[in-house]
Order: sequence, then structure tokens, then C-alpha cells
Amino acid sequence: MVAGGLDGEDPMKVHRRMATALDDALAAIDAAQAAARSGAGDARPAWPLIILRTPKGWTGPKVVDGEPVENTWRAHQVPLDSVRENPEHLRQLEQWLASYDPVALFGESGEPAASLAALKPHGDARMSATPFANGGRIRTDLRLSDFRAHAVDTAGSRTVTASATHGFGEWLADVIRDNPDTFRLFGPDETVSNKLDAVFEVTDRVWAARLLDTDLNLARSGRVTEVLSEHLLQGLLEGYLLTGRHGILNTYEAFVHIVDSMFNQHAKWLEATRDIEWRRPISSFVYLLSSHVWRQDHNGFSHQDPGFLDVVVNKQAHLVRISLAPDANTLLAVMDKALRDVDTVQVVIAGKQDQPAWLSMDEAEAHVQRGAGAWDWAGTPGSPDRDDPLPDVVLACAGDVPTLETVAAADIIRHELPEVNVRVVNVVDLMKLQDQREHPHGFTDDQFDELFTTDRPVVFDFHGYPSLVHQLTYRRHNHDNIHVRGFQEKGTTTTPFDMAMLNDIDRFKLVLDVLEYVPGLSARHPDAKASLQERRDAAREYAYTRGEDHPDITGWEFGQG
Repeated sequence: MVAGGLDGEDPMKVHRRMATALDDALAAIDAAQAAARSGAGDARPAWPLIILRTPKGWTGPKVVDGEPVENTWRAHQVPLDSVRENPEHLRQLEQWLASYDPVALFGESGEPAASLAALKPHGDARMSATPFANGGRIRTDLRLSDFRAHAVDTAGSRTVTASATHGFGEWLADVIRDNPDTFRLFGPDETVSNKLDAVFEVTDRVWAARLLDTDLNLARSGRVTEVLSEHLLQGLLEGYLLTGRHGILNTYEAFVHIVDSMFNQHAKWLEATRDIEWRRPISSFVYLLSSHVWRQDHNGFSHQDPGFLDVVVNKQAHLVRISLAPDANTLLAVMDKALRDVDTVQVVIAGKQDQPAWLSMDEAEAHVQRGAGAWDWAGTPGSPDRDDPLPDVVLACAGDVPTLETVAAADIIRHELPEVNVRVVNVVDLMKLQDQREHPHGFTDDQFDELFTTDRPVVFDFHGYPSLVHQLTYRRHNHDNIHVRGFQEKGTTTTPFDMAMLNDIDRFKLVLDVLEYVPGLSARHPDAKASLQERRDAAREYAYTRGEDHPDITGWEFGQG
């Protein structure tokens, strides 16, 4: 279908041709939808395409100051830029505006003529009023089954392992089953890779193209939308939320950067509509980022980038939430909370590989409610005769792999530096670090000081770039004592523990930091530094010669040192 106008063609003729083409296109769409809904045939319809061809700057001044404007780059600028000073420019502007015949369109008072008013939509037919453009009017809460049914049974220990995303995927299947018309999962062909494949027990991937006998989980209807285009998925989920429904976009952490600008625009839209009284809240945009920077055994440096967090925290604080789930049960509690929220962007990071299930379900829920807290079971009491109620050092962590390395570091200290009192602090809600005056989830200064102290060294093992923790805590009383380990933009296709060592977030490096920052500790243990470095070197040598991590690393369990 073509509706076009070449240079010099009467605009009214083009308008009529465009109207005819639009009517024909809508009729073709109606016919295709009717056929699909009646079940008549399985053919993929050929959707209509309208091509409108007109000169750039059409109907405006063709020539200004002797230079051509219409159909040139000048039409994209301000064609008449000095109408206040240049009488000829003013005359051309008047001629241009008069060509639209405003006298016939508006009365002397400036109100639209009756012929125009009759075309005006009323009630829900108005663009701003239709519930399909103001989806909050028709949004309903998700029916969420009890996520606790999919909890990992820790059996009272800290040694059970589980895949966080696998467990979440089982609950996600329940969510899709119980909300068959209001929830969709979006992802760039990574549902199985990110271990969410339990959803295929209750739904399929939606697919409109040709179906082959060898296809798996493809169907004309399905609640999983997969296409290898993060841009398209972002736009689809935004539209789905704006029409009053719910969804999740899951993707590899490194490639969510592809939609940085689209995330920015969605956040800006949320901010701009915040104070519009008639616009109702919509479901929050939920990102689940897995296959993250610390677990890319088969992909390498190209797939290692945690920097989306830095983009997100720069938006208005009330719009963004960042959760770094340290284990499987915590991810379930985080997602239950995220899927109930409105008018925010929720960024959730969780690994797909088996990791220790540190917390029971009850502990995980309480931890998510607090957002951050001391794990007393992971800390060390230090000398039994000490009078100081404060720890000698705080080992803080955010993210599943940093948490593993932090707990392992504390365990080494418990066995090899027993006089050191260590407090282990895990942060699941990253915005807790920010001042409460800056973010609604932030700790007050008193709360932050109670957890991190005002004068003790803090060694913070972080999932992302170290500068982000400093950005969030720069106002805190103890900021000068906060030493952050994180991604240093060093990576390759290597073993998980070597990846940690390349970026100095590993357990041995953390204990070396404790030796450096706790006054007098290194002098009391003169051989400790060399011993720790030897173990680091041995772990690297083993990984490079065997292609896998040393059994002392892969087989480590809490409590063994």
C-alpha cells in the first residue's frame, strides 16, 4: 500500500490517498485477526505496510535567502531563524502559516471550528483516557502462589548448594500458570541458559513464523517471548506494562547495556508521569540479570560487565531498586517483593550456578525486609577476653560470588587468626548504602554506623565496579575506612576462582586486606602474608595446568577453614 507525494503534488490529493491506504490497512488487519481468532487456517498473515513518501520540509518555504530548503538538510534546521529582524523572513512565515488556512479551522477566539470539534474523541476514546494507554486503570495484582513452597531446605546447615535461578524458575512457572492473561516472560533466547526452563512445563514460546517438526516449545500461543534483540524485548515489555499487565525481562548481565538508553527513557517517563493525577500506577519493570560477570566459564571477557548498576543508580532514587541475591532462598523473597511493586524499575542480579544456600527461608525473608544485616553465624568472636564490643574489621559483601568469598575469608580468619573479631555484613538491597535523605530505602546515619561502625576498617567485596560503593557511601562517617574490592575490568575464559583472583575479590586477597588494615595484626602474624600468597599462587597454577579449580576451592564448605 502506497500513500505518497512527489515534489509539487497537491497535498490534499496525498491526504486522500493516505486516508484510503489507512482504511485498507485496518481492514486487512481486522480480517487477519478474525481469521486467527476463529481458528481458520494456520497461515502466517502478510501484515500491511504503508509507505508514505514526501519531500523533507514539504509545504514549508521552498527557498530562503536564495538557498533551497525543501527536500534538503536545511529543512531539518530552523528554516526562518530571524523573523524578528528580517521582514522578508516574517513575510515568508506568514505565507507559510496562512497556507494551512487557519481562518477555516479556528474562529476569531482561537477555538476550533465546529467541523473540527465534531471529530474530537470523547470519554475513553481519548488517547489520554483509554485504559489501554493508561494501563493502571485496568491493572490487577498478580495472583502469586506461596514462593516458600519452592524454598531450598537448608536442613539447619550452611553447606547445602542450589541454583538460585533454577529454584526461582520453578516458582515462575506457578506465576505464569496462575496469571495466563496478564504475565509474560521476555528474554533473548536465554530462558534455558539462565535455568528458568521450568516455565516450559506450563507454557511455550510464542511463535508466529513457520513451525518445524524439530522445534521445541514453540507454539502460536505462549507466555514466553524470545527474540535475539534486547531492544525489541525492552520495548515489548514496556508496552505490556503500560497496558496494565506484568512481566520480567531476563538476560545476560553484560548485554543489558544494549538497552541503556531505553531504560533511561522508561525511567524518565515514570518520573514525568509521577505527578499527573489521572495516570494510575503500572507494574514495575523487572530485570533479572544472570550469567553474570563472575560466572562466565565458557564465554569470557566479552560477557563480563556489571556496569548496568552504575547506569541505574543515576536515575531518581524513588524510581530504582537494585537487589543482589546472595542465594536461592533470598532470590525467591526478592522476586516476590519486586513483582508486587509499582512505578519502579527493579534490577535483580542472581547467579545460575550452584552456590551455597546460606539462609533458611525464614532467614532470607527477614534479610530481604532489612535489606542488609550482619550474619552473626559467619562472623568470628575474636579473643574471649576482649572488652571491646565492636569488631576489629567488617567484612561486607553484595552479590553471590562476593558473598561466597567473604564467608570463606571469615572462615580462614576464624581458624588462622582467631583473636580477630570479624563482623560479616551482607547487603541485598544496594540502595541501603545510600543516605536515607537521598533514597527512600537508605539507612539513616545511625543505622549505617551501627552496622558498619564509625571507625573500624571495612573490606567490602562487591559484585560490580568498586567506585559505585564509594559513590553511594561518600557521605557516611566511616567512608575513609571503606576499602572496596570489585570488578577491575580484568577477565578471560578461565575458571571461576581464577576470575575472582584476577580482580582481587577472592578469599585470600580479602584476608590479606584484613592483615593490612587491622592495626598490629600483620606484625603478630609475620608469616601469614606469605602463606596466603602461596595459596593464591598454587590455586592459579592448578587452574592453568588442569583447566579447573583446585578441590580445596571447589570442595570448600563453611566451617572447615
